[in-house]
Amino acid sequence: MANVASPLQYGDPPRLGPYVVQARLHAAPAGFVYLGQGPDGRAVSLAVLTRGAAFDAAARERFVTAAKEARGERSGMRGWFVRPGRSRGAVLDGTPEVLDLNDGHAPWVAVPYVPGRPGAERFLEPVMVGGTLIGQAHGPDFVPYWLTDRAPALPGPTRRRRPLTETRKRVLTAALALVLLVLLVTAILLLLLLGRRDSEPQPRQLPPTVFVPTPPPTPASPEPRPSPSQSPSPSPSQSGQITPGPTPGDDAGEGGPL
Repeated sequence: MANVASPLQYGDPPRLGPYVVQARLHAAPAGFVYLGQGPDGRAVSLAVLTRGAAFDAAARERFVTAAKEARGERSGMRGWFVRPGRSRGAVLDGTPEVLDLNDGHAPWVAVPYVPGRPGAERFLEPVMVGGTLIGQAHGPDFVPYWLTDRAPALPGPTRRRRPLTETRKRVLTAALALVLLVLLVTAILLLLLLGRRDSEPQPRQLPPTVFVPTPPPTPASPEPRPSPSQSPSPSPSQSGQITPGPTPGDDAGEGGPL
């Protein structure tokens, strides 16, 4: 136990629930003890597990069970073996009064701060397993695997539930924005289609075609015509069939002596 306050270090939480963290009082293998102030100005002692111990379900359960039993609640299997009217906190001498408790994934406990008396560090002692059910442990010391993670376990940001009226407003706003977006996209598509039609050149209408036949080509040289002085040779149709007679050369050749 150490009641000498030291300044906060990097990673220490500025607040734990409604309590403002002011200084560090004690550092143990299983967690840290801080000096805080409540909403009413009362000084409190706050115990927080380390991040490694908070990730261990068994270690987290031992811490929460010790705090609940000190407050008179039955927690876990050990609480059912305690006699009625006598809590676990009454068995442990000097157990402080529990003012507030957070039993989530990053648990912490708040007790009144009295200089020279045990504070919230008393609930960090059950987290470290130091013996067995049949007596003291024998053999090598048991070392938890989470001792190397020495950062304090901080609770996550609390999500405030939005009122139903605000949710309806958000839904209506989203629906209106979606309708406007659809209308905008439709207008853009129409403008693109109409602009493309206007930019395309229209086909030019051709005039009616009138077919005019052209005369045959005229030859450049005139046709040869017979002169009047020459008598035209009779054609076979005009003179009839002419039987060729013997030529003088043929008769002389046949009858002449060799």
